[in-house]
Amino acid sequence: KALSMERDIYYGRLKLDGEEHERTLMAANNYATGLRELERFEETKALLLKVMPVARRILGESDGLTLKTRWNYAQSLYKDDGATLDDVRE
Repeated sequence: KALSMERDIYYGRLKLDGEEHERTLMAANNYATGLRELERFEETKALLLKVMPVARRILGESDGLTLKTRWNYAQSLYKDDGATLDDVRE
């Protein structure tokens, strides 16, 4: 139930603010965290691979949210037994 709320918040922010707004990026990271905690790693990685370049471009490499998003992706790789070297290179 919490995950569906995070998903709805993310898609709502996406429609309301667009993909380049900080609130949308934060909602995406929160949704990805929920996916990761449920071990839905493929979905987590797919979402974060879309969001990370936008966060870097809009917020900068050293912004806290950009770093949290990258950390979230790294955690997904670490916990996913099926992760490959190609995933790490993304």
